[in-house]
Amino acid sequence: MAEIKVQSLDRTFNILEILAREPNGLTLAEIARQLDLPRSTAFRLLAVLLQRDYVRKALDTNRYRLGPGFIELSSYYLNNLELKTESAPYMRELAAALGTIVFLARRQGSMMVYIDKQDQFTSLRKYAIIGQQKPLYCTSLGKALMLDMDDDEIRRLHAAVKFEKFGPNTHQNIDSLIEDIHRCKVRGWAQDNEEAEPGMNCVAAPIRDYRGQIISSISTSWIPESRPDLEPGKVAIQVMKAAREISAAMGFRGNSH
Repeated sequence: MAEIKVQSLDRTFNILEILAREPNGLTLAEIARQLDLPRSTAFRLLAVLLQRDYVRKALDTNRYRLGPGFIELSSYYLNNLELKTESAPYMRELAAALGTIVFLARRQGSMMVYIDKQDQFTSLRKYAIIGQQKPLYCTSLGKALMLDMDDDEIRRLHAAVKFEKFGPNTHQNIDSLIEDIHRCKVRGWAQDNEEAEPGMNCVAAPIRDYRGQIISSISTSWIPESRPDLEPGKVAIQVMKAAREISAAMGFRGNSH
């Protein structure tokens, strides 16, 4: 059974690859012939790709071409590369100015995932691993990613989420989280005050693209006991400045906090 699934996956990628090389598209017969597949098999695989918008079929010619789903999927990869490239110098500048570690994250469902970090070799180096996920509700990065969402969107996003306690101030229910998001929206930045981990303070701000949509967030973290000189409100000013600069590099021309 596993071999059949792997074979189907391999054939599916073969279809996508030959369509990528044919700007005018291919008919079902041409796809089946080029890949040496039974027409029924090619039709079944194309049906799945059509359903997920990875392939489009022209009604007048019955030719198949790559669809918007595949283009969108590719754009996520390209945007991630561009975002990391554009944000890196501003992240390094922020880390150097504060002597802290700086993180970059994207949203994945009700979780945020770290996609980059820059630091000044502080004791916080161990705290983030690229690809690690944490809940939106307990992280400053996560809350910053929700600043454009209304209350109903936040509720739907967390409908199946169990609010676990990670630190002394972790939100225990959706109403508490929404109240916090309201405060974050007013000031333009989010804070994690011992919510994701005891003894840790984090401040984050959203990053926008050319459409004005939040695509990422940037944060910095520190241990208050070790860095009593860092006050969240003052740190937030520098984090928001970095977020604005990265947003501008990503094509955002509007106003933000």
